[in-house]
Amino acid sequence: MKNKILSLAILVLGIMTSCGTKETKNELFNGENLDGWVCVLDENSNVATTDVYGVKEGNIHIAGNPFGYMRTDKKYGNYKLHAEWRWVGEGTNSGLFLHVQDGDGLWPNAIECQLCNGKAGDFVMLGGSKIAEVESKGMFPIKDRIGNFEKPVGEWNTAEVVCEGNSITVYINGQLQNQATSETSEGYIALQSEGGPVEFRNIYLTDFTPANDAQQK
Repeated sequence: MKNKILSLAILVLGIMTSCGTKETKNELFNGENLDGWVCVLDENSNVATTDVYGVKEGNIHIAGNPFGYMRTDKKYGNYKLHAEWRWVGEGTNSGLFLHVQDGDGLWPNAIECQLCNGKAGDFVMLGGSKIAEVESKGMFPIKDRIGNFEKPVGEWNTAEVVCEGNSITVYINGQLQNQATSETSEGYIALQSEGGPVEFRNIYLTDFTPANDAQQK
């Protein structure tokens, strides 16, 4: 009888899994070097990218000046992004760039999930990018976050971004912060250099594809 119950439980679990979503963890940072990343700086800067972007004690270290970003060398869509960050010294400015399009200019076409101290979770439209919820006026249109759930300067914060189709949802330290509908549904992912030293760790994607879609492929 016990064996029958166990077999039935396994069968039910298998059915539930096949009807749900398939998830595969994809580490974007290996903890040792910046393999898989493309580093970009202001073209007017005479500073080497290695002076701005590097790895210290297993964390990505970004100097903050000059301005720029480091992006993945592959494009992604339909994912859950997990990233942790903390300020080194005073709280300054940085961001997660989502759906970054081709063309490595200082301000690429992308949706920024703001990480600026005190504003983490704001959406900033860069390089002419658009979201349905905000009229595109000015150089950097903004969709404000819902609240402020950041930890004190020096402590690790967690950002989780769910990109499903054109929908983008952001959680900061487990709390819903913002939602938007983008014109784009995929692109590179980038970490920004803007303002001062910041560190990142535990950067990974959980790709998910609805089981029905996977079966049709």
